[in-house]
Amino acid sequence: MDSIDAAELALSLPEVDPTRPSPARIYDFWLGGSQNFEADREAGRRAAWSMPSLPASAQANRVFLRHVVANLVTERGITQFLDLGSGVPTVGNVHEVAQAVDPDATVVYIDIDPVAIAHARALLTDNPSAHAALADLRDPDAVLDHPLVRDTIDWTKPVAILLFSVLHFIPDTGPDTDTDTDTDPAGPDQIIRAFMRPCAPGSYLTISHGAPDDAAPQAQKDAARDYAKRTGVPVVPRTAAQITPWLTGLEIQPPGVSDIRVWLPELDDTLKPIVPFIGVLARKP
Repeated sequence: MDSIDAAELALSLPEVDPTRPSPARIYDFWLGGSQNFEADREAGRRAAWSMPSLPASAQANRVFLRHVVANLVTERGITQFLDLGSGVPTVGNVHEVAQAVDPDATVVYIDIDPVAIAHARALLTDNPSAHAALADLRDPDAVLDHPLVRDTIDWTKPVAILLFSVLHFIPDTGPDTDTDTDTDPAGPDQIIRAFMRPCAPGSYLTISHGAPDDAAPQAQKDAARDYAKRTGVPVVPRTAAQITPWLTGLEIQPPGVSDIRVWLPELDDTLKPIVPFIGVLARKP
């Protein structure tokens, strides 16, 4: 699937509306990918018109993903990855980075966008250790009970839970998954607790999350408002102080809950100006 024909894909995936932009496909557009429709490109261009640094921010997040995944495999011995809100697989995605170090590393991609999952499945046809499942990370029970997750992830061994550039699309609402049976989508803290609960000690959680842009607050608000209007998905920038409570009970790894440029000092001079993004890596004791 090197490119998308909107009519052909809409026929093969009836649940896809090519006129409604998708966060996964907008992100793919910013990364220079081809798995997007004109509606996605228009939404991406409009957001980047308000905040020209958004495409560079997406690219910086991809660098951060590769950095963290490589560290997890080479330095921490992690060989299982559950990538939640994975989006459209692009060059340098999780399975490519992990399997370059350990060919037996296993990856399960989870996304709610049928286009992202269709492309992932086509890409992974000949890869027995990497899989893609259509599911909503806001329903952790459904994700954890998905056959591809049950059959791929060995919860008796450490696993890495990845939440790259996705939690800022989820508002601070939702039931407490420890005590509530409400079917409303979970909020970020409930999502994290639910996915870390079955993880063995020595597992890791890694997050990248959009932060408030103090240098251009009105431009960020305008871009977020237009993005939400076009996609139906809210954008909720959060500070490190707002994210840190989600990590209660986990061991936050150096350099802490920090701007991703702190994680990538060797690239700081080469990265274009970007919207602030918080990065974190935390270990389950």
